[in-house]
Amino acid sequence: MTHDLVTALGPLLTAEASAEAYAAGTEPGDLEQAVWLRLLERLDADGPPPDPGEWLRRAVRSEVRRSRRTSRLERPYAIEPVDDGGSGPEELALAAARGRVLREAVRRLPGRCPRLMEALLSPKDLTYREIAGELGISQGSLGPERSRCLGCLRRLLTPEVAAR
Repeated sequence: MTHDLVTALGPLLTAEASAEAYAAGTEPGDLEQAVWLRLLERLDADGPPPDPGEWLRRAVRSEVRRSRRTSRLERPYAIEPVDDGGSGPEELALAAARGRVLREAVRRLPGRCPRLMEALLSPKDLTYREIAGELGISQGSLGPERSRCLGCLRRLLTPEVAAR
């Protein structure tokens, strides 16, 4: 039933949205998406409309009015907001993904290396003395141990970096 309704209304919605969207200052695709959502909400609550074509035309016009009201109320910034160094959503997502790959590789390290690298990567910014106390090893052996662990980590990450 729902599939048939969507199939039947698709071309009509595309035509209506294309005709109305630009006058409202919105994209036809955005308008279509809003109307499809409204239809799904209606189907959940009341079932299919008695006259789907007429309902669709009214829904498109209603969404156009809502879009016009919104555009009248929203104002662009007079000046652009301060850029915080390029840490937009995409950059934050990529940094989080790199962090996950790094931590996954650290967990695969042999011996004491996972604990040592986790301590070095800790957001608490531990000193060598604190790390040595936490791991129960001498402070003097941290440097050579760190070098061995970084070498292992480099060998683990090399194939992953090359694959990309």
